Amino acid sequence: MLAQRIFARRLPQVALRSTVPRASFSQFRALKSAEVDDPLQNGGYQNPPRVKRQFRDPYGDWWDKQERRNFGEPVHEENEVLGVFSPEQYTHVTARKGLFHLGIFVATFLGFCGGVSFYYPDKPSTPRTYPDGLEKELGGPNALLARKSGEESW
Repeated sequence: MLAQRIFARRLPQVALRSTVPRASFSQFRALKSAEVDDPLQNGGYQNPPRVKRQFRDPYGDWWDKQERRNFGEPVHEENEVLGVFSPEQYTHVTARKGLFHLGIFVATFLGFCGGVSFYYPDKPSTPRTYPDGLEKELGGPNALLARKSGEESW
């Protein structure tokens, strides 16, 4: 009888742990109606034009000179990307000019490597020669000999 009580107590705990919460699909209608009412999904907030603060006049009469912004001016939804302290947009060189410079660098580097390989000597020093080509030391008359004195090629 004691075993039945323990089993009866444990069963509801195990059953509660194994239940998986089910997804509710009742939010689908609410999301669909919000899309119709607010297409930008920002509560009707009107975004100012998307202009980086980096391109605003640094000498203009701004209320906040550091951020180049006036008091009461609406902040863009992507302010963290458009602010002064976001990564600077690189506009000094166009992509075409940058690729041209990269091509010049590659051509110069390969030309330099080709010139060095053309004028670089094959061997940095004169190969060492041995009297009688070390015939005795290398194993006799049928052995592969080292270079003899007076030979110009291998």
